[in-house]
Amino acid sequence: MDKLKKERLEAKGWKVGTVSEFLELTPEENALIEIKLALSRSLKQRRQQVMTQAELAGKIQSSQPRIAKAENGDASVSIELLIRAMLATGATPKEIGQIIAEVG
Repeated sequence: MDKLKKERLEAKGWKVGTVSEFLELTPEENALIEIKLALSRSLKQRRQQVMTQAELAGKIQSSQPRIAKAENGDASVSIELLIRAMLATGATPKEIGQIIAEVG
């Protein structure tokens, strides 16, 4: 948000901040969310290049709707499922580590 817009909103009584501030997230909670989102985005990109959601679901013994949730950053999806799915698309542990390392 640009400075002028922020000033106008604050002048009208609005509070302007980040999602982390609004939800009162700790730095650790914020980092975890960012890691999950980065893995979700990467999973979708990799999966689209090599297989369908249904094919990936079959490979990891899950369901197509669950893969869709994983790719869309649904909070109910575990990091374990994201990593299993990434590995099933051919990602190496080193590549997964690089995705996590680039967060923040």
